[in-house]
Amino acid sequence: MKKVAVFGNAGGGKSTLSQRLADMTGLPWVPLDSMKYKPGGDEVPHAEFKAAHDVLLQQDQWIVDGFGSLDTAWRRLEVADTLVYLDMPVLLHYWWVTKRFLQGGWVLPAGWPENSPLLRGTLNSYYTVWLCHTKLTPKYREYVEHAKVTKQVYHLRSPQDIDQFYQTIAVQANIPLSKR
Repeated sequence: MKKVAVFGNAGGGKSTLSQRLADMTGLPWVPLDSMKYKPGGDEVPHAEFKAAHDVLLQQDQWIVDGFGSLDTAWRRLEVADTLVYLDMPVLLHYWWVTKRFLQGGWVLPAGWPENSPLLRGTLNSYYTVWLCHTKLTPKYREYVEHAKVTKQVYHLRSPQDIDQFYQTIAVQANIPLSKR
């Protein structure tokens, strides 16, 4: 486990999982939103984002979470040696987007771009959840099924699967598992 792509629908816990995985393994964590958005929430020009993404993929170790863009997502999945696909029920994604917004009044979400408006991001996420569920989720599921032959794949479908994932990583890394 050196290059880990954490992906899935909006509000699926990608950044939270990635941050904890980085803490457990010592691998550097790169939330894509911090590359794709400037402080304040405006998007970085696509060519600039894509160039930074290409440089990132050449690094020896990383945990990258998020989507980025269609062209960068598939390239990242190809380069990664480990895939962590968060594939929760769609209603749970909506709930976690809402929960992120409500908690964001006190603590910014993990990986959230500096000074980015939480309301705008939340409204965008509500739209993205259904779009991803109908368009990308079937493709992601097919991809991870084929990738199991050549990569370590963790297809997490429930909060219990996430807890089991942490336990598995703790055993592999020979570290005590702390409660979240």
